[in-house]
Amino acid sequence: MLTATFPRTDGYSCPEFVDTAMHERSSRFRVYRVVEAVGHINLFDTDGTRLYTTYQSGYGERQPAVDALETGDLIEGTVAGDPDDSDEAWSLREFERIGGVDMGFATDVELPEIARETWASGGGGEPAHSVIEEDGTPVGECWVQPRAPLPGGSFVPSVLAGLLPMEERLTTVESADAPTTDAVFLDPDPVDATTFSEPYGVVLLFTEDGAETRRRYRERYDCSRGVDSRPDYDPYELTRGP
Repeated sequence: MLTATFPRTDGYSCPEFVDTAMHERSSRFRVYRVVEAVGHINLFDTDGTRLYTTYQSGYGERQPAVDALETGDLIEGTVAGDPDDSDEAWSLREFERIGGVDMGFATDVELPEIARETWASGGGGEPAHSVIEEDGTPVGECWVQPRAPLPGGSFVPSVLAGLLPMEERLTTVESADAPTTDAVFLDPDPVDATTFSEPYGVVLLFTEDGAETRRRYRERYDCSRGVDSRPDYDPYELTRGP
């Protein structure tokens, strides 16, 4: 599993000038905007398999480009920061969007039958998948992910923060031998759950060819393409408790 620190960066902006002695890392990153209550963006280094927490504001004339980044975007860029200071976020120096996966999220929902069948046939305890077909042609995959390795057992919150390594799946739907264009994450429990109705979460992966099947699933779970369906909650409030 990935490990990452989450400095409290709300109210803080990226410094206008970055110490040139700071460490730089240039790579390809997957964007995770976490949720609105969190004042930073997490970037998963697809080559180095590390998660970087970066400022989301304070970029001057580059701010509109940073604001336009969405969870699931794939960028090439450079981050700068101090790898020995876990309390300080990194800065995103420069980047270019080169692609992405349209991600949808739904929590506290009834899982599709294919997910239940996949979990039952997979023996439980390990990630498993089934092929999603449209007119007999593979157009996607249904994956079940055990909660056990995830922080607090939370599925969608872990995905939102970039804490579930799955870059290979976000790149290619292997069963269809085609690029992944959409990923829909389903959690049968609410984000603030401390006990769970099911020991797993679900991700539905689709290719561009599965338009009708993709539309049907997205409609069912109210997470249309191009719509920000991240749940609205404050993870800091959950951490503090009542």
